[in-house]
Amino acid sequence: MEGPGVLIRGPQAAPSEGEAGDGRIDAALVARICWYYFREGQTQDAIAQRLKMTRKRVNRILGEARESGFVQITIADPAGQRTELEEELVRKFDLRHAIVVPVPMGGTDVRSFIGAAAARYVAECLPPSGSLGITWGGTINAAAQNLPLRSGDGTRVVLMSGGLAESAPINPYDNATMIARALGARCYYLTAPMFAETAELRDILVASEPVRSVLAMVPTLDVALLSAIDLSPQSKALEYDVISRETWASLLEAGAVGDICGHYLDSAGKPLRHPLVQRTINPPIEHVLQIRHRILAAGGEHKVDIIRAGLLAGFCQVLVTDEAAASKLLD
Repeated sequence: MEGPGVLIRGPQAAPSEGEAGDGRIDAALVARICWYYFREGQTQDAIAQRLKMTRKRVNRILGEARESGFVQITIADPAGQRTELEEELVRKFDLRHAIVVPVPMGGTDVRSFIGAAAARYVAECLPPSGSLGITWGGTINAAAQNLPLRSGDGTRVVLMSGGLAESAPINPYDNATMIARALGARCYYLTAPMFAETAELRDILVASEPVRSVLAMVPTLDVALLSAIDLSPQSKALEYDVISRETWASLLEAGAVGDICGHYLDSAGKPLRHPLVQRTINPPIEHVLQIRHRILAAGGEHKVDIIRAGLLAGFCQVLVTDEAAASKLLD
């Protein structure tokens, strides 16, 4: 494991809100400020005086650099040992490994912490010229923003869900593109919607090229980075209008607690038969379970039910979660 460090990304990852008339901060200026602050340990006041700007402006640029992924801070466990929670999770759910991150303070989205930890783990376990399958979600998006850059070595990224017809804050295609760029990889998309209009149309799309050939890659993948989509009132699937409130209520009535890779599960981890499932464009569950290294990255107490269901269903060999969710899983 590497020691604590700071990675300052290149100009393409610079924050977008700033000084210039076009609304962008000069990437070289961002890099200079980050270098002075994180590498040289200069105070924000000293940086402001040196660059002839206000301290408030320096503070804002540093904050945006962290949030955008321009700056990545890594803190390694010097002893390389699992915490007690991690050890208990491994033992209880027969996992290869568990990574538990702190619960963020001040209303920070826990997905940012979990995504960053998942990105580091993926970078360590994905072999050269390997293949990585991903699902959609905010945690996957956070992982995409935090993946260490890798030069092209024949790596493949495979999106295991269909896309959204409308732009949303978290879009499956955007996640796949970001991850592929970070890894210098070739990217394969499911060029179909997440949900077909009818079950019959779903079958036609799945049987068509290139959807069929992309789905055929799934059981041969080296690594899968999976997210868990909950059906709580805070569900992002509701917030982003991925599913309607009527569908949400119908899924809850059928006993669903959420989905992983488009497979809706009950509290015991059993896949449900539901009209939405019959319209979902995704790989068969048995193909997902054939992937050699399956990582489930999800957290927050509202996701505990679907995380537990995913563990029971066998989706997860490595769990990346937060302290609050881990404690609930162990209750």
